[in-house]
Amino acid sequence: YRLAEEGPADIRIGNVASDLGIVTGSGEVTFSLESGSDYLKIDNMTGELSTTERRIDREKLPQCQMIFDENECFLDFEVSVIGPSQSWVDLFEGRVIILDINDNTPTFPSPVLTLTVEENRPVGTLYLLPTATDRDFGRNGIERYELLQEPSVFELQVADTLDGEKQPQLIVKGALDREQRDSYELSLRVRDGGDPARSSQAILRVLITDVNDNSPRFEKSVYEADLAENSSPGTPILQLRATDLDVGVNGQIEYVFGAATESVRRLLRLDETSGWLSVLHRIDREEVNQLRFTVMARDRGQPPKTDKATVVLNIRDENDNVPTIDIRKIGRIPLRDGVASVAEDVLVDTPIALVQVSDRDQGENGVVTCTVVGDVPFQLKPASEGEGEPQNKRKYFLHTSAPLDYEAVRDYNVVIVAVDSGSPSLSSNNSLLVRVGDTNDNPPMFSQAVLEVSFPENNLPGERVATVVATDADSGKNAEITYSLEASPLSSEAPGSIFSIDPDSGDVSVQAVLDREQRDTYEFQVTARDKGVPSLLGSTTVVVRVSDRNDNEPRFMQDVFTFYVKENLQPNSPVGMVTVMDFDKGRNAELSLSIQPGDHDQAASIFSIENDTGTIFSTVSFDREQQTSYTFKVKAVDGGEPPRSATATVSLFVMDENDNAPTVTFPSNSSYTVLPPSSNMRTVVATVVATDADTGLNADLNYSIVGGNPFKLFEIDPASGVVSLVGKLAPKHYGLHRLVVQVNDSGQPPQSTTALLHVFVNESLSNATVVESQVARSLHTPLAQDIAGDPSYELSKQRLSIVIGVVAGIMTVILLILVVVMARYCRSKGKHGYEAGKKDHEDFFTPQQHDKAKKPKKDKKGKKGKQPLYSSIVTVEASKPNGQRYDSVNEKLSDSPGIGRYRSVNGGPGSPDLARHYKSSSPLPTVQLHPQSPTAGKKHQAVQDLPPANTFVGAGDNIS
Repeated sequence: YRLAEEGPADIRIGNVASDLGIVTGSGEVTFSLESGSDYLKIDNMTGELSTTERRIDREKLPQCQMIFDENECFLDFEVSVIGPSQSWVDLFEGRVIILDINDNTPTFPSPVLTLTVEENRPVGTLYLLPTATDRDFGRNGIERYELLQEPSVFELQVADTLDGEKQPQLIVKGALDREQRDSYELSLRVRDGGDPARSSQAILRVLITDVNDNSPRFEKSVYEADLAENSSPGTPILQLRATDLDVGVNGQIEYVFGAATESVRRLLRLDETSGWLSVLHRIDREEVNQLRFTVMARDRGQPPKTDKATVVLNIRDENDNVPTIDIRKIGRIPLRDGVASVAEDVLVDTPIALVQVSDRDQGENGVVTCTVVGDVPFQLKPASEGEGEPQNKRKYFLHTSAPLDYEAVRDYNVVIVAVDSGSPSLSSNNSLLVRVGDTNDNPPMFSQAVLEVSFPENNLPGERVATVVATDADSGKNAEITYSLEASPLSSEAPGSIFSIDPDSGDVSVQAVLDREQRDTYEFQVTARDKGVPSLLGSTTVVVRVSDRNDNEPRFMQDVFTFYVKENLQPNSPVGMVTVMDFDKGRNAELSLSIQPGDHDQAASIFSIENDTGTIFSTVSFDREQQTSYTFKVKAVDGGEPPRSATATVSLFVMDENDNAPTVTFPSNSSYTVLPPSSNMRTVVATVVATDADTGLNADLNYSIVGGNPFKLFEIDPASGVVSLVGKLAPKHYGLHRLVVQVNDSGQPPQSTTALLHVFVNESLSNATVVESQVARSLHTPLAQDIAGDPSYELSKQRLSIVIGVVAGIMTVILLILVVVMARYCRSKGKHGYEAGKKDHEDFFTPQQHDKAKKPKKDKKGKKGKQPLYSSIVTVEASKPNGQRYDSVNEKLSDSPGIGRYRSVNGGPGSPDLARHYKSSSPLPTVQLHPQSPTAGKKHQAVQDLPPANTFVGAGDNIS
């Protein structure tokens, strides 16, 4: 639409309905002016657009301040077309172009204009005059200039510039002589093209100066530069440079503004000497986006010569404006003082407000992003999808994005934030308070879906159990509630026989006496109904937990608890667990367990019991060998008032562990047993007696000989410990035998004990001191070293052999001597008349059979006596060179090879015991020849004579 400025109120502009093709008159479609209402108004029913009482001044409109094209000055407005019940809303934008009228008079920059003209200027010389300004445009702008009185030497000429402006020029028509006249004063008038026309005039003072025939020349005709807005004062922009070929004052150039508006002169500073253009005051691009003006370079000649250059200064945008957010009503939803009232049953995606976001900056600095912050059920949607919409000015509808609930949230503070795309970005926010209107849409609600109540047993009928309360978010009748009891969905039992409820207060009472031990829980449903139409209801489940009274005493699962534990159990170890229960609950069933003295006075100090589990612990380690069982009582006391108690008997039996090694009671290590050499096979030597403090397999003993039996003479029964002779005794076995006997039990792991059994093999015990000394030495001899029989038996035999050899040699010499003597004697006797063949009496040296030699024969006739320990004394066994041997003293040499052996003539039972040691009375040294002795020429090994204390000396039947 088009509208002239300065018009009166109620001027018709146009009909929006007819222009949009909308049929009006039915009242179903209405119109609402959403923006532009400062100057415009619209009829809601007909869509007629007209002006308000506020006068429109085109020159004062902010958007038209720097507009030079009359089609660019306009007012924007928005019209919403609303369907029935606001079921739909369409938003349209419009524009009213403001037409200029001639309401401004053109004016010169100064009432007196001074022009300097050089003398001797040729006819036709042209001088530019200052231009006038007119705030009107087009035909209402400046149309012409004229001189009111025109002298003969000057003429006014008006030229059209490239910018479409009119430039007044003064032309020299005649010769100028400064000496005759140095100035002219003319009246210059300017007139616009309005109807009626407006005009003003100024005095043009023309000064005639000296000749100056060279004008300044700019380096270029157009200077263009960019300047960031808000640049601080003093910021240099550009330097204009002009040159003048004249010299002296005629070549001195000064720079001045030419055709420049008031805003240019206010915002910029031009250094007259250097030509530097700088910032005088901060420039706001949103007020001025471009400055176009002319700068004149003027020399100081008389008259001065000038040159003109155009300066185009583009103001570069800076992000110095925050986005602005304007929230307005849309359609029939009222919005007043920042509050929009919306019913809670409004449909989702209903527009409730119009949001316009704008930014005065340009480019990216003006591109604005708008959003709703916070968790609110509202969102922004563009009001239009037009591609021509400016980036720095956008419109949105604020829609509901979720159902509204008055009972949940009654007010929403919708905060809308707009952020531009500058760097750094700037933001702003605006808020809208959305007030939700109430409808009857809420049933009564209980604070708990399940209400659990504790109520003591043994109650009185009619006592109040609990009070249930429901709330209704609605108001009035819709919030008035009545209560009733119903059966629980999980139970078919009607609660009315036991419980009742007050319909107004919700007090639940019990009508019967409750017994927790018979039933501890009752469950029913309470229903709350409001008095709305239709009535809404809610329900909750009431669970009555019957609380306990101390009417039951503790009860043990058994009267007597029997436990079996192993001995040597670590102290503080569990030995058993008792189980006790109480039909009561809570503190009435909190049992305190304690140990009561039983048949053992120390039971309370030996045992402890754990309250929570009933576990009995021992504070000591059991020893079955000291005590095999314990009996005591456990007492349980509940925590009721008064407390109740019960007791149970605990019998604890200690099971055996293999913790005792066998103990040998017989024989002792220092004792010995005498075994005659004539003992038969299987003769019982001794019985090893051992005991074990354990029982069962742990006390099942077995015996074995583990040392001291190199000749395998003895054997022990593994079960009884009886040691028997199983080998035939020989002379080398005579003496002390030390048997190492080990006694093992059958436990796991087994335990064992080692004992020493000393057996002295001999006919009799004549010298007990010697045997005891041998036993004493045995106790200090390592067990790995065998003590069995006579250790020097072989040595003694060799020594005896040497002695017998020596004696035999001596006797041989004596016999030889006797033979010689006898031969001589016979020879002499023959000479004395002995008769040949006469039997002589036996010679004195003839060997006589000793009387004792007959004793063995006598023994054979009578009862067989015991064999002596040693029946003969064995001497050195020597082989004759010719292999002959002597069997006895009265025996002849035999041709059979062998060893000659001399038997003792006193080998009866009373013979001395020489089996162990023998001491020779021969003057020759006693030497033992070993079978491994080296050959002749090598050193023989000599055995030191044993001390007399270890020597047996023959003295009849006694051993000394």
